[in-house]
Amino acid sequence: MFDLSNLYYLYIIPVLGFMILIHEFGHYAVAKWLGVRVEQFAIGFGKRLIGFRRGETDYRLNAIPLGGYVKMSGENPMDARSDDPREFMNHSRWHRFLIAIAGPIMNILLAIVLLTTVFMVHYEYAAVDDEPTVIGWVFKDSAAAKAGFQIGDRIIRVDGIQNPNWKQVQMKAAINAGQPLDVVIERDGQSIAKTITPQPEGMDRIGEGGWAPKENSIVITDLQPDMPAMKAGLKEGDQILTLDGKQLPSLAAMVESLEITKDKPVVLSVLRNGQQQTFTVQPVPSDKRYRIGIGSLQTKVKTLPFAQALQLSLHENRENALLILELVKKMVQHKMSFRSIEGPIRIGQAAGEAARSKGWTPLMGLTAAISLNLGIFNLLPIPILDGGVILFLLIEGLMRRDISMNIKERVYQAAFVFLVLFAVMVIFNDLMKVSGVGG
Repeated sequence: MFDLSNLYYLYIIPVLGFMILIHEFGHYAVAKWLGVRVEQFAIGFGKRLIGFRRGETDYRLNAIPLGGYVKMSGENPMDARSDDPREFMNHSRWHRFLIAIAGPIMNILLAIVLLTTVFMVHYEYAAVDDEPTVIGWVFKDSAAAKAGFQIGDRIIRVDGIQNPNWKQVQMKAAINAGQPLDVVIERDGQSIAKTITPQPEGMDRIGEGGWAPKENSIVITDLQPDMPAMKAGLKEGDQILTLDGKQLPSLAAMVESLEITKDKPVVLSVLRNGQQQTFTVQPVPSDKRYRIGIGSLQTKVKTLPFAQALQLSLHENRENALLILELVKKMVQHKMSFRSIEGPIRIGQAAGEAARSKGWTPLMGLTAAISLNLGIFNLLPIPILDGGVILFLLIEGLMRRDISMNIKERVYQAAFVFLVLFAVMVIFNDLMKVSGVGG
């Protein structure tokens, strides 16, 4: 039977389409402002499907929806040059720099605007991020266990970040898979320096520290359909007190307990509407672990005034931009797996999940993150990308003359092949992750 839920993958079309439109509009607007003739404003590549012509510009939607472009007169280094002052190459390097950087800047500005809006309307975040980073559980044989971390340790510094929250701690572990990570903890009033080497796990091969936050209570916030917890009668909002009579300091403790009991039925004691109730639940194997199908992510919601929302948006986008650059650096240094890159298929999955969430802010937040990634990626010094154009302009500025057209042609050809191979690799990665192969 056809699964209508698959239609949520289609959310990636308007999400990416909107970001590409914003990106190309940046190039278009600045080119027009500086007096450069724009011949085509295109979404997609290949054969023209539909469009219209207004003035000297053909506005078009092309057959292959994998990007877009603004074609300016005389832009291609292989094109014949003329003395027409409206050709791209006849403008100053400063003008060409402004046109090239305008697209990525528009994507970065879009990310800032979207996150500011989210923070003003529905700023939802994990409740543990407001709490001290105290370890509530250490998984057996994990990286944290091997490094000597204990329940009750408070993380006061990670990789140079003083007094981090749990989001920062987990992110630092994620991007340092197989690499030593410096951590300072507070234990019994003393500061102790430690080094942990997060273990690469899952199909993404991202780092896992093997620790979990201390939780004041374990409240069910998500029930998976047709899983044991729902079948046993548990409900969202139930507070889990004990498992087989033992208190649970965190949901992670339950996860590890189920790995020991496996498919043996367990007895959960929960608090519901002020009354204590017990349920017998039969765990089932799922995704290489025994599960009962519950989630417990307690969140807080705020609505910030414009000034605070803008300030937080600038901070979050700055932190995320630095993280993206750190990820690129680690991949170039072969310190992080290329399997961690998400392509259009996985982005489509994320867009579908965000669209299924309550309200429109999750999808807007995801759009902001993708837009920032698109802006930063286009600033990388790779020929064909905007960053490559900027790099050539900087080199030519230092040389005080243009680089040979033959050299540019060879570089662009090599860069095109690289980008095609990169795109094939990313899509192949996505297919492997979606199919579950190699996980």
